[in-house]
Amino acid sequence: MAFSNTRRRYASFDTVSSIPGEVIDAFWYIIDHHLKGVFPLENVIHFDLLNSQGLLSIRFSQENSPTTLLIDFDYPFNPSWPREFRAVDNMGRETIMTAREM
Repeated sequence: MAFSNTRRRYASFDTVSSIPGEVIDAFWYIIDHHLKGVFPLENVIHFDLLNSQGLLSIRFSQENSPTTLLIDFDYPFNPSWPREFRAVDNMGRETIMTAREM
C-alpha cells in the first residue's frame, strides 16, 4: 500500500513557490492522521484546495475510488493559489506537486 513506507518527503518547486508551508504541512498531516491505515492509498492521491467561507478546506480523492474526504482548516484561503495538487509515492519518496506538474 502506498504512503506506508515513508523514506523522504518533498514538495516541488512550483508547490513551495505557490502556497505557504502551513498548507504543505496540512497535506502531510491529512495523509498521516486521516488516511494512513484508514483507506487503501494509491501511489498518486489528489488534493483540491477549496474556499469555505474564506477559510481553507482540503478535499482528498483518488482515481478509481468513490471515497472523498473534506477537511476544514482555520487558515485563510487565498484565491491566487493553484487549486489542484497531487501527492506521489515513488517507493517511499513522497512528493507534493501541483497537478500541472504531473
